[in-house]
Order: sequence, then C-alpha cells, then structure tokens
Amino acid sequence: MGLRPVDLARRAGVSTQLVRNYEADGILPPAPRSETGYRQYGPEHLAALLTYRALAPGFGAETASEIMRAVHHGDEAHAFRLVDAAHAALHEQRLATDAASEALAALAAEYVDEQPVSGPSLLVGELAHRLGIRPSALRVWESAGLLAPAREPGTKYRRYGPEEVRDARIIHMLRQGRYYFEQIKPVLDGLRRTGSTEALRAAIAERRAAHDRQTKAMLYGAAMLHELLTAGEPQGASAPTAPAP
Repeated sequence: MGLRPVDLARRAGVSTQLVRNYEADGILPPAPRSETGYRQYGPEHLAALLTYRALAPGFGAETASEIMRAVHHGDEAHAFRLVDAAHAALHEQRLATDAASEALAALAAEYVDEQPVSGPSLLVGELAHRLGIRPSALRVWESAGLLAPAREPGTKYRRYGPEEVRDARIIHMLRQGRYYFEQIKPVLDGLRRTGSTEALRAAIAERRAAHDRQTKAMLYGAAMLHELLTAGEPQGASAPTAPAP
C-alpha cells in the first residue's frame, strides 16, 4: 500500500512538512523514492509515525526521537534502556515531590508560628550561595513579583530579611519541583496573608496528579512501541516470560 506524505499527515493529525521533518530526523525509517523523486511511504512509516506521536507526550520529544532512531537501527536494547531511564527519572521526581512536600510543610509552619522569624539579613550573593543558585535567579524571582527585598540607603544593595529568606527557600523548593511562577505566587500570597497552606497543598496535589498523567501517557506510548516491535511476529511469540526465580 503506497502512502503519500499527506496520507500520513492526515492519519496522525500533523502537517506534511512535519512528516518530512520526522523522516529527516530519523523518527521515520528512510522512505524510498519513485523514479520521479516522490517519497514512497508504506504501512511501516505510518506505524512509526503513530508510535512516535504516542511516545512523545509521556517520554518527551527528545527521548521519543532517540527511541525511534534506536528501533530503526535495530538496537532494541538501547530503546529499552531509554524507556527504563525515563521511568526511573519519573520515579525520582515523585520521591523529590514527597521530600519537598515535607520540607515545605515545615517551612510553611513558620507563617503561623506566633514567634517572629529571626535571622540575619543577607545580600543577594549571600542568599544565592546559601540556596545554591545563581544571584540572577533571585533577581528573576523579584521581577516575577515573588520577592521584594529591601534596599540599603545609599548603595541600593538588595537586603533579604528573615522573611524574604524563608520565602526564597520556599520558592527554591517549588522551582526544584518544576513549579511555574504562576503556581508559586498564590502559594506565597496565601501564606503571607493568612498563613493558609491551602494553595500549597493544592500545588503539591497538582504536581502529583501531573506525575500520574505522565505515567499513563508513558504506558500508552510503551504499548504502541511494543506493538511496533512485535508486528509480524507469530501470535504468542512475543509474550513476555517471567524471570527465573
């Protein structure tokens, strides 16, 4: 069955140019050319295209591309390693979210503590060093409205008091958890105004839900990959076997 670029594009819901780009990137196997120079696609190209499109949401475009290139080069072992590495990375993200949740809860408790927050005020470089980040990150957070350090008279140097240091620690933890500024701002606003941790709990719950969505997407993509790799095999020949005890 001969397929035109437009046929593949329609089946996958992409543009014909994107189909050509996928072939150039090795996501699709090379397509033979007709005597007149037109690409001649077949069912194997459609299967590869649909597999890549299923892999990308869960594994990311870069990893999905590398998986497909490994498949086309006959290196299934490398493709499996990439799948395993992606699952391991997501598991590490889940663990990091759990750890951050506990640490953030402890920091948030300082907002409702009747005792005022104590500690020295820090210059931008000092706070950056304490957090293990670049000073430019603190300036970006300030521009985003997350921090508002005081300025020294005369020098105009930024000074981060104990409250700003505490807030910076929360921002840093949330950024490590891949939270966006628009997710962080309501967390800080709620803590500052009323000491409420509702927005913080919601942000953490959404992060965990995002992990679940990614897992589901990875499972779907892996199922499509399995179908691609076992196409043409006798029924039951590709059934997984249990490891030896």
